[in-house]
Amino acid sequence: MNFQAPYKFSNGSSSKQKLPTRFLRDKKLIFDADPPAQKDIDHSYHILEQSAHVTQKHILGSSHSCTSPLLYPSRRALNVSVISLFLYGFSPSICEAVFAEELELERYTDSKEGFTLLRPSSWVKVDKAGATVLFEEENKGSNNVGVVVNPVRLTSLGEFGTPQFVADKLIQAEKRKESTKDAAVVGAAERSGKGGLQVYEFEYMVDSTRGGMKRVFSAAFVASKKLYILNVSHSDKPESPLDSQRRKMLEQVLHSFDAAPSS
Repeated sequence: MNFQAPYKFSNGSSSKQKLPTRFLRDKKLIFDADPPAQKDIDHSYHILEQSAHVTQKHILGSSHSCTSPLLYPSRRALNVSVISLFLYGFSPSICEAVFAEELELERYTDSKEGFTLLRPSSWVKVDKAGATVLFEEENKGSNNVGVVVNPVRLTSLGEFGTPQFVADKLIQAEKRKESTKDAAVVGAAERSGKGGLQVYEFEYMVDSTRGGMKRVFSAAFVASKKLYILNVSHSDKPESPLDSQRRKMLEQVLHSFDAAPSS
């Protein structure tokens, strides 16, 4: 599974910690039993479940669960994965496909602009001025995934500032909008993308006169003198909060945002 690590989390202090390395990378199981013995199946479940462990982080004074982008695989996903192991061994493309299907996601790549991400398969692509691409949940336009690409003079985000610095600038921009009643950062992170690409990730809350409370997951990187920004917005009102399964899906979209593979 081509998920890049480590993640470095910023909570306004200078301390940075690392998450475990890539899930299932460079591992391969081949079983001689035909059909496989029950102990071999149980061992495979153990490997998958252990590889998806959760690391607790404290972000901005609150307890925040951060996982590898695999994010709590269900028993159904594990069933499919174990079958895949016996047929093919540990294949990154198969693993990604299994969990993308579980969360109802599909790969979208814009080779011309140079980016790729997983997007909700049932969400509809719409045209909107200023957006390079935008997907909306049907009949719920406030729930959307959008990407904007603009030319810049920078060669990396690090030249602009740290993840926390960028997050603060982002929130300041949100607060300047007439429709914004309040906005606050939940967390800021840095990860490595394709070829060591520097990618910043943010999560923040916005209370707006246009749709009320919403949670936003954002990612950004600079490549080939272009700034790529992903925004994943979803309603998160007190009377109808964002559920855990939907959050997993949105986080998977966030972590999948990267430069497109070279053709």
